[in-house]
Amino acid sequence: MSATSTTIDDVAERSSTGAVRAASAGAEPRPGTEPGLAASTRDVRLAVDLDHALTATRRALAEYFATAASRATDPRVVDLWKDLADQTGGKLVRPRLVLAAYLGLGGRDLGAAVPVAAAQEVLHTAMLVHDDLLDHDESRRGRPNLAGTTRARLAGTGVDAAHADELVQAASLLAGDLAISGAFDLVLTSTAPPPVRLEVTRQLVRAVQTAVAGEVLDVSGQLRSPLDVAPLLVAELKTATYTCVVPLLSGATLAGADRAVRSDLETCGRALGIAFQLVDDLLGVFGDPRVTGKSTLSDLREGKRTLLLACAYRRATPADVALLDRYVGRADLTEAEADVVREAMQRSGAPGAVRETVTRHLDEARAAASRLPAPLARYLTDLADSFAERVA
Repeated sequence: MSATSTTIDDVAERSSTGAVRAASAGAEPRPGTEPGLAASTRDVRLAVDLDHALTATRRALAEYFATAASRATDPRVVDLWKDLADQTGGKLVRPRLVLAAYLGLGGRDLGAAVPVAAAQEVLHTAMLVHDDLLDHDESRRGRPNLAGTTRARLAGTGVDAAHADELVQAASLLAGDLAISGAFDLVLTSTAPPPVRLEVTRQLVRAVQTAVAGEVLDVSGQLRSPLDVAPLLVAELKTATYTCVVPLLSGATLAGADRAVRSDLETCGRALGIAFQLVDDLLGVFGDPRVTGKSTLSDLREGKRTLLLACAYRRATPADVALLDRYVGRADLTEAEADVVREAMQRSGAPGAVRETVTRHLDEARAAASRLPAPLARYLTDLADSFAERVA
């Protein structure tokens, strides 16, 4: 795989400059574009407008967390809001998709779109906090997460280890709950008409409920054979819907898009989200941690039920299946033992099979994107193309 980081956040950020690249290449107009306006001009305008809207979204997030913390009467709740603010931000991939859909479909009122974009990011923060709680993780990308920050705050206070564990777990659970409520609170501040805000709220509900369903499948799958799980369904429910589908549909709803456009965005978002998750799973075993910030041991130690693992078991020789049984899922797995697992996976052809599945989903995303108005079509195609380049 490419040495370039291929997380969804990194690829989405790079893709936001794709419109400018397309413009400099003299891209031809697509169907559904404004008459008399060159494709290059539309692409540049989307890139500039998107950058402006993302700046406004970052400002809205900072203001929201600061206001929420100022309203809290208990200093421990103040800490939760401040810790959530510290965990929120990054590449803003979900707000990017909200805003790209909104602006790309003709939306112009940032007062309507920015709060919804910010809400998607706050919901993402909630998902990360709760996911880390389920995984008993206290760091993310090499720095303390909310749980780790809480534990550091407790150090030296005289709280014994058992009570510290309880307080750390409580902080993660309650902070995640606060962030979920914050996402809905932000939607209420949108200047969109009430019926539109209601529809966006329903989409946010869908994101939460679908992600929970995916998480349940993921957690329960650890008790089952790698051949007796549905990793593509987990990827769709746990990742694709709230990461890509709902943000794109929210932007389209705010812009007043018709049913056909929403259907194509649903298809495109689902395919992109699944592809991103599959590549994330590949990086979790074969990536470079110095580039991705993701451990290549944790998924193997956990025995995470991914498509990669399922393909390896399905395709491996009996001798290699025995190696997988011996090492996958061992909490004390060493790097040398992980190399044994990787070699067995390579011999089985599992990484190639996963890449083929990624390619099929990216092709599906491109096909759906091609039916959308430009420059949104080009933006989403750039996103798929950029991702494909980095998993070749």
